[in-house]
Amino acid sequence: MSATARSSHDDPARQKRLGIYLNDHLAGATTGTELAGRMVREHRGSTYGDALEGLATEIAQDRRALLRLLGDLDIPVRRYKVYGAWLGEKAGRVKPNGRLLRRSGLTLLIELEALRLGVQGKASLWHALLSASAQDSRLDADRLEQLLQRADRQIKTLDSLHARAVMAVLLPSTPSDTAPKTAFGKGAPA
Repeated sequence: MSATARSSHDDPARQKRLGIYLNDHLAGATTGTELAGRMVREHRGSTYGDALEGLATEIAQDRRALLRLLGDLDIPVRRYKVYGAWLGEKAGRVKPNGRLLRRSGLTLLIELEALRLGVQGKASLWHALLSASAQDSRLDADRLEQLLQRADRQIKTLDSLHARAVMAVLLPSTPSDTAPKTAFGKGAPA
């Protein structure tokens, strides 16, 4: 077998690095799955609810795909990383938001940004594994391409939700905001 045709499981050091890398992403996927599920519960029935529910379903599916990949590659799941990520997400809920007992609109913005960072990281994972699939026959390039495309769609959805949240939370809404704008950005004279 030529050196270029060897897969990473032929090299113990490479297999170990792959295990660390995938388990770190599994920890991130655990955090993302927990966060997305909580966001669905918090925003069910709101204008964000349906989109968040679709995202949460896909994020959970992506985590399961990563678990299957770990199994296919004979890489053990490092439970301490998964549990640590789970606990970290729970601890992350305790953050100052300008209110003592309730969530603020800022919480939605921060959570959407955190979820987007997680999905961007996941897209980087799928991209890296897709690149490695040319050298490792255990990696299904077609499946990785599908997962990468789904991550890209998730990023677009999160960007759209974020833009809506910015409009609702950070931009002032006054009656003059609905007045027609002139070339100078001011309302048209009455």
